[in-house]
Amino acid sequence: MAMKTKSSVVLITSYLEPEHVERIRRVDESLEVIYEPELVRPPRYAADHNGDPAFQRTPEQEQRWRGLLARADILFDIDPTHRADLPDVAPNARWVQATSAGIGQLVKDMGYDRRMPNTIFTTASGVHRRPLAEFAVMAMLMHHKGALHMLTAQRHRHWERYAGTDLEGRTVAIVGLGRVGSEIARLCRAMGMVVIGTDITPAPDTVDRYYEPDQLSAMLPKAEVLVLMVPHTPQTEKLIGARELALLPRGAYFINVARGAVVDEPALIEALRSGHLSGAALDVFAEEPLPPSSPLWEMSNVLVSPHSASTSDRENARISELFCDNLRRYLTGAQLRNVLDPQRMY
Repeated sequence: MAMKTKSSVVLITSYLEPEHVERIRRVDESLEVIYEPELVRPPRYAADHNGDPAFQRTPEQEQRWRGLLARADILFDIDPTHRADLPDVAPNARWVQATSAGIGQLVKDMGYDRRMPNTIFTTASGVHRRPLAEFAVMAMLMHHKGALHMLTAQRHRHWERYAGTDLEGRTVAIVGLGRVGSEIARLCRAMGMVVIGTDITPAPDTVDRYYEPDQLSAMLPKAEVLVLMVPHTPQTEKLIGARELALLPRGAYFINVARGAVVDEPALIEALRSGHLSGAALDVFAEEPLPPSSPLWEMSNVLVSPHSASTSDRENARISELFCDNLRRYLTGAQLRNVLDPQRMY
């Protein structure tokens, strides 16, 4: 639980629209909310929190930025320009609100759990629930209705009738039944699908049939569609490999909106090449950006998304709402939402 403070300095470290900055300022008059847009990376698209990597501060601007980081008690976002030395340049930070849900691996890789032992990190878990769920449903519909086939035929002005299929009664298996996985399950149920799934935290009410994590091998043969929505942790590293893919029924469709490291990518490519999988929708990859040499680019049955399934032009509004709620909690000493457990990494 955060400690109540009389006056806190909040530094916004990534681009945020003026109306959301003002919303944060209105939380409490005791807050000093600092936002200097000329000192943060400009966005390349809506809700771009990393910003343009070509952005460079002048020496004077960098000196000023470091001074602001040194003063801040609270950071809105993990500063993309000082990730490696954040513990050194922001020694007074006691709470960092991330704009991503999946920061566990970053916190571990950067050693923030060791180097910033008195700092609370909160995630944006739940903010991307609807966009990710809609992407997964879109991918299912595109595949089963033959959308990629239609687009190819349209480009070639080729008219030839064909038969797609429908999703009613088909079984979708979801690995990871947190906020996003539960929303995917809800939307799939609305389309009349049979929903099965597994999670490290029991969630039997979310699906038609729940499987314990050690029952993954029993679940996979029933999955006509497999959706991955789990965090990247040591336990989930290459959770789905050649053995697991082989357990899926021939013709199954594969969707990954989790992390690229959760899948053995060469095994996935082979399953797609062999026809064991009928297709895949991939938002995440072992290496990002996806190298031009990757065969996934040229596969006619693969939808490649540049890690953008979660991104929405409404994202900053949702993150600001979460941050404002957490600010009120922080100021009153209440438990913050979405506190990262550095050991579990989510």
